[in-house]
Amino acid sequence: MIANKHITLIGKYVRLEPLSHLHLPGLVQAAEDDPELFKWTYVPQGTDQMLDYINTALHAWHAGTGMPFAIIRLEDEYIVGSTRFSKIEHWSWPRHHERAGIANPDVCEIGYSWLTASAQRTMINTEAKYLMLEHAFENWEVLRVSLQTDVRNLRSRAAIQRIGGRLDGIIRADRIGADQTIRDSARYSFLPEEWSEVKAALLARLYLESQVALLSDQPA
Repeated sequence: MIANKHITLIGKYVRLEPLSHLHLPGLVQAAEDDPELFKWTYVPQGTDQMLDYINTALHAWHAGTGMPFAIIRLEDEYIVGSTRFSKIEHWSWPRHHERAGIANPDVCEIGYSWLTASAQRTMINTEAKYLMLEHAFENWEVLRVSLQTDVRNLRSRAAIQRIGGRLDGIIRADRIGADQTIRDSARYSFLPEEWSEVKAALLARLYLESQVALLSDQPA
């Protein structure tokens, strides 16, 4: 099954490599920031929680329903977070349908994404999303990519909307939130016919963020 294959996605600023137990120490260190940074997203704290997190992600990978990554910042080779393809689905097409028997997924979701403080509001998140969407639409040729976030996470919702994510709706009482309350989720999606516009928006945003980073590095 396609989701069991190891893939590495490499950009100019970030590398997404298959999550493994070798990433445990780096992920523990990356997650040690102020908990307020992870108010709306569950980020495991400490070795035991992170080990459970990795084991759960790898279980989904072996089942063919997930593909987890460690996010590596190329500038210094630091592990700065994690993300994954989740809810990978292969639909049961009629035997003579053009998609029948293909190994690639039909739909997937991008989720479980978190970054350490030094990587937030940088090119890292934008390029990671770009690499994953590019792979989903241009390599897997999926029919839909979904993203969802806590309905209260206005920053995340605005970021998804800025790059063209369409709101599908609000899933009420969807899951336990990162703050241990019952969470409503805002669900967004991208379709193949929207990818060219979304791609352009991501590349434009990546360029803008790179220019901001260059200016911030200039001496006063």
